[in-house]
Amino acid sequence: MDNDPKKCNELIEEILKSLSGLPGVYQMYNDRNEIIYVGKAKNLKKRVSSYFQKNTKDLKTHSLVKNVANIETIVTHTEGEALLLENNLIKTHKPRYNILYRDDKSYPYIYLSTEQAFPRLTLHRGARKGKGTYFGPYPSAGAVRETLAYLQKLFPIRQCTDSFYKNRSRPCLQYQIKRCSAPCVGLVTEADYAKEVSQVSMFLSGHSSDLISALATQMETAAETLDYELAALLRDRIAILRAIQEKQYISGDEGDYDVIAAATKADVSCVQLFKIRNGHNLGNKAYYPKKISGQNESSLINAFIAQYYLEANSSRLTDFPSTILIASEIDDIELLEKVLSEQNNKNISIKYNVRGARSKWLKMATQNAKLAVASRIATHASLLSRFEKLQEAFNLDEIPTRLECFDISHSMGEATVASCVVFNHEGPNKSDYRRYNIKNVTPGDDYAAMEQALMRRYRKKQDEDIKLPDILFIDGGKGQLSRAKLVVEELQLKNILLVGVAKGPSRKPGMENLIVAGCLSDEDTEFILPSDSPALHLIQQIRDEAHRFAISGHRNQRKKARSRSELEDIEGLGPKRRQTLLTQFGGLREVAKAGIEDLARVPGISKHLAKKIYERFHSDS
Repeated sequence: MDNDPKKCNELIEEILKSLSGLPGVYQMYNDRNEIIYVGKAKNLKKRVSSYFQKNTKDLKTHSLVKNVANIETIVTHTEGEALLLENNLIKTHKPRYNILYRDDKSYPYIYLSTEQAFPRLTLHRGARKGKGTYFGPYPSAGAVRETLAYLQKLFPIRQCTDSFYKNRSRPCLQYQIKRCSAPCVGLVTEADYAKEVSQVSMFLSGHSSDLISALATQMETAAETLDYELAALLRDRIAILRAIQEKQYISGDEGDYDVIAAATKADVSCVQLFKIRNGHNLGNKAYYPKKISGQNESSLINAFIAQYYLEANSSRLTDFPSTILIASEIDDIELLEKVLSEQNNKNISIKYNVRGARSKWLKMATQNAKLAVASRIATHASLLSRFEKLQEAFNLDEIPTRLECFDISHSMGEATVASCVVFNHEGPNKSDYRRYNIKNVTPGDDYAAMEQALMRRYRKKQDEDIKLPDILFIDGGKGQLSRAKLVVEELQLKNILLVGVAKGPSRKPGMENLIVAGCLSDEDTEFILPSDSPALHLIQQIRDEAHRFAISGHRNQRKKARSRSELEDIEGLGPKRRQTLLTQFGGLREVAKAGIEDLARVPGISKHLAKKIYERFHSDS
């Protein structure tokens, strides 16, 4: 379809004529009935028609309009409702032409429990159901661990799990290195411990200056009473706190902000989010949207704010700052402020032209965004050069764009798992990773396991959406490679280079023996790349990733199998009955010893079911 409305097909012309002037959301579809773009509008007729105006210079709009085959609209009461709906539709359908940001795990907090006499500090993620105080959110688990490490040096509050704490008969190593006061064995009173907990709360709440003043007073008192050991301890704490202040604070500004900046270059974009609480920099998080040509920093920030904050029941909203600082002016400031304020029941302001300390935060965020883009470009350039060297190593006509690697993991044949990892020019493509639990093969038969995994992976190749690799790496020698050749031939997979990656005679990294499968009757070719070859480094990277992914899957399966109760295999014995049975007898061992009459006395266990349970444990006898 051309941009000139006169050349639009009849369906689009009729849609444009019938559009309403009310606010709402529009969804654009391609000829395969896939949503390729979602947008909001204050006036649907004006906004949608603007895409089909003559002589548009926007490359993104030009490319989008050429692929539009149908348009559907949803009318809303207000533009604010349209903004929320747009955000939900983008996250649901992930349209090709919208800026998309990857969702991450919920943000971590520092959790200080209050239900015990001696509370603990720990990293917490997820629903906040426990009694206590949650500090954060922090941008990453690393930021939390760094803060917890500081706190261990400053305040000897326990960070161990409750089960570890309850089963101690003597102090652990943390007490020996003065990182804990050993409340588990009564080496500190509740009153003294409570003082430490109070100081930790002050520090995490952003009142470090008040805390330093209080500690200074205590230090002077201790010196006057000749308690020099305590005075020295307090002096050291004050020194560490001042050092943290110098590192983390901008003097004269102790506000709460989210700071957002963006940078884009050579089709690589990054949005940096910094969380500032009480003037304290809690750290940052980088977000990389999918490649969208022709987007500037303002559009990136605009899309980020909508997708990041307008999420119902999000843990991100529990600590919402009153001010969001942005590095570039955006179109929807007033609308976003209104919707965010209504959503959080308080006034939220978005500011971009600021001075003083706040401008320093923005400058820092912008600098980080630019550095992240430069680093990503450099990384991608390095990765692309490795793909080019891989092309040279295997004498390919073109640079490969997709690599896949399979590996098998098990322990003496137990819980066999196959992994498939995928690399492209962006690096690991984790959304395409797959694991396969291998069944119905002889335990320990890696060849049969490899054949089953490959067959399950590629037998649906007739589906157009199934992407095939340019090079398929098999972690193993000629045996595994021969089974891979059988699968490729049986499924008639074309234009796939099969390569086995076998450990060399010395089994040292850098001496891998590469076995290239020959076509039909051709013999396989073996060679070893130089240890400093970029192509070999890429092969090692994908092989190691497949190995890691397979091992983690195998361990999960083994753990699941070993934690499974024999009672779960008994038909008619559901979770509630199993729980009742174990509670009545005090454990599985006692259930196994019980007779049929004893089992039948348990509520919910019939005589027939009791007989099944008994036979389960006594069938051999």
